[in-house]
Amino acid sequence: MTTTYEQGLDFERFWAAFQASKEQHDREMEELRESQKETARLIKETDLQMKETDRQLKATDKQLGKLGNRFGEMVEYLIVPNLVEKFRGLNFTFTKAYQDTVIEDREHDIVTEVDAFLENGDKVMIVEIKNKPTTEHINEHVRRMEKLRSYANLHNDQRQYLGAIAGVVMTENVKEYAFKNGFYVVEPAGDTFNIFEPKGEYKPKAW
Repeated sequence: MTTTYEQGLDFERFWAAFQASKEQHDREMEELRESQKETARLIKETDLQMKETDRQLKATDKQLGKLGNRFGEMVEYLIVPNLVEKFRGLNFTFTKAYQDTVIEDREHDIVTEVDAFLENGDKVMIVEIKNKPTTEHINEHVRRMEKLRSYANLHNDQRQYLGAIAGVVMTENVKEYAFKNGFYVVEPAGDTFNIFEPKGEYKPKAW
């Protein structure tokens, strides 16, 4: 008995299946390439959006910084003119008041800025004004007082130098830290402000 194989038909089927498989593979590869292009486009678009967001955040931070500076300046102009009168309630009689004073002595490495400088014949009050004082601001004010004491000694100024911290918003721990360092504290009260002196275990410090 002889078996006959339909070789031509088998080859044609194989070739058709191969061609179909190749076409499907080509379609899948093309879809993959298109998908990769779309992914790359989305990544690029996301990167641009992130850069734009970062730019906007930096611009916002800059504007907030300017706003904070303007607000700080406004606070100074509101507080400084009334400091002399308010300190009079604590038995201080200051005859002169200066705002935004710069002390500069390059020869002795003494450079500092003073928000409010009140003085009379035997005392000087140095007031640092911040929107929201921190303990580091108080530490800076201590260093400022030490520089001013050195500057005063160099100019034979024997007056007592006292310090105060003024803030729109001041936490209790910062307020206590200010008292601990011998500073007076200036805080808002309604449409005015009050000045508190260190009491109890804390005493006003004179430099």
